[in-house]
Amino acid sequence: MAGNNLNSGHWLLLYLSISCISLILHTSQAQQSYVNNKQLQCLQNYTTTLGYNCSTTPSCLSYVTFRSTPTYNTPVSIANLLNTNSSEVARLNNFSEDSLIKPDTLMIVPITCSCSGAKAPGGPFYQHQTNYSLKFTGETYFSVANDTYQGLTTCQSLISQNTYNYRNLVAGMKLNVPVRCACPSKKQVDDGYKYLLAYLITWGNTVNQIARSLSVSGANNMSVLEANELDEKSIIFPFTPLLVPLKKEPNRLELSVSPPPPPASPTLPINPPTGDDDDDSSKKWVYIGVGIGAGLLLLGSLSGFFVWFFRRQSRKEASQATLVVPNQYSDYQKPVEAGGNPSSSWSISSEGVRYAIGSLAHYKFEELQQATGYFGEANRIKGSVYRGFFNGDSAAVKIMRGDVSTEISILKQINHSNIIRLSGYCVHQGNTYLVYEYAEKGSVSDMLHEPSLVKMDDTVSAGANVLGWIQRVQIAYHIGDALNYLHNCINPPYIHKNLTTSNVLLDSNLRAKVANFRFARSLMDSEKGGGMQLTRHVVGTYGCMAPEYIENGLITPKLDVFAFGVVMLELLSGKEAVQHKSTETGKEDELLTATIVEVLGGENVREKLGEFMDPCLKKQYPLDLAYSMAQLARSCVADDINSRPSSAEVFMTLSKIHSSSLDWDPSDELEYSRSMSHGR
Repeated sequence: MAGNNLNSGHWLLLYLSISCISLILHTSQAQQSYVNNKQLQCLQNYTTTLGYNCSTTPSCLSYVTFRSTPTYNTPVSIANLLNTNSSEVARLNNFSEDSLIKPDTLMIVPITCSCSGAKAPGGPFYQHQTNYSLKFTGETYFSVANDTYQGLTTCQSLISQNTYNYRNLVAGMKLNVPVRCACPSKKQVDDGYKYLLAYLITWGNTVNQIARSLSVSGANNMSVLEANELDEKSIIFPFTPLLVPLKKEPNRLELSVSPPPPPASPTLPINPPTGDDDDDSSKKWVYIGVGIGAGLLLLGSLSGFFVWFFRRQSRKEASQATLVVPNQYSDYQKPVEAGGNPSSSWSISSEGVRYAIGSLAHYKFEELQQATGYFGEANRIKGSVYRGFFNGDSAAVKIMRGDVSTEISILKQINHSNIIRLSGYCVHQGNTYLVYEYAEKGSVSDMLHEPSLVKMDDTVSAGANVLGWIQRVQIAYHIGDALNYLHNCINPPYIHKNLTTSNVLLDSNLRAKVANFRFARSLMDSEKGGGMQLTRHVVGTYGCMAPEYIENGLITPKLDVFAFGVVMLELLSGKEAVQHKSTETGKEDELLTATIVEVLGGENVREKLGEFMDPCLKKQYPLDLAYSMAQLARSCVADDINSRPSSAEVFMTLSKIHSSSLDWDPSDELEYSRSMSHGR
């Protein structure tokens, strides 16, 4: 009899343990995994990037935040982008439907969240469905997810729910856009929470600050941490969503009066520890009876194991994560590793993702011969660069002499959508053969100055080879993105040192690719000197080199900024950096850097700028934006190094010009020109 009672006790203990473990696992579904910056790696299918897991609630009213932009600056335009009700957007944010909203205003947007996305691996996921038509060639899944939708979706979920190959996106394609959202779990409902808000994190945000700003709607620090499977030591990242449980409907007025964020420390996590771990919660158990007590003891051991395991995984990911601290060169911010050292694996770009290249392909010389038709003249691109065909794909094979270790070491460790990709190499009889991705349209210099030499499709007329205004701004934007990446987003930073229109290539979609890193210089050894180096070996392209470099051999990131200013001037004028003119005393060189000073100085600036602009544009450009870009270029080529903006500032200004150019209607400029002529 005693044996039977003992067996019954064992079964009771086992039953209680299993029941309690099931309860723990069930309540863990109340939490959703924080994306943890994995949305930057577009070709890695992390489950957390595809959406939030569905709980017992099939559909619900949910909320997201969205920051207004020059394009989406009314409740109607924001509602159309996110496929929701514009009157509700206006009501929640205390605007009328036709209100013009100041840029970067944080808006609360209501959406219907449903358990769908079953086609995605690991699905179904909570999602709100909307659609987006690509506005221009050059948009990518990454840019749509992180620029247009500001992180409310991910490139991974876009790839999984659209049939278009990520390499073949063109203007006009209609994309399915799964917006990230979630419904409250049973535990959250039992705790009184009715809604989940996907809050877009920005620079300097902390979990405490976000919860405090929404406390009127019932948010608190612990509920936010639990909802995202975070603890007080976890790290959060800008441009990622954070789920905030709310007990009542939110409104924008709460967010507008939130206290300013504290400055981020370079050595502390964004969310500093504020209390002890949750393990102490086990002390709240009340033990009733020996059998139940023993069961809970076993449960405590098992649950402690699970808590230890999950937290170990969380800390492991956090140790590999990055923090946001001010950059030493400018106000632009870049991440560093948890220990305070600059991260070498970070990328912000129109693709924004850095893929580590483990090793380059090593080609045999015979393979290169076959690929290039034995380096035949028919396959010569220019100089010592030949087109090759490897397994049906085109590549550029460049023959180089001397030490090319710098270019190889740089391009091997970085990969950016606007920097030429190095895929392989070969060393043969003292020469190095580098294999790059193929840029179908050649260099920007060719497109601007010798468009008749640029290879065209059979169906394209010669006139179509002239770059239009939007294409030129987009090229400048891409180059600015690449420079910003080189200067601010990798460790060590690099200076290109020879940025010219000849060293910027264009692919079939006119995406700019910065190339030729043979003269590039790392700033690793100059950190104590404030990012400065001196050299006696001055090399570069006449008309594109900064005066402090020519005169004193001074190398800083502002050297690239100067050269980029010249590139922008070439894009505006269609002229080369140096114009050779005949005078009575012989031939003289006229530099674009000197010409722009005259154009923007004195009176009649509008007329002088019109004469400066490339006549191939046929006045099909917005003059106010052309003036803004000319001013930016002028500041970049200032003789005084301290008067030049940083590459981050240049890129931010170009982003605004680029965005405004996409909204520009040529008919508006024509109407303006007519009104001006009538006014005279």
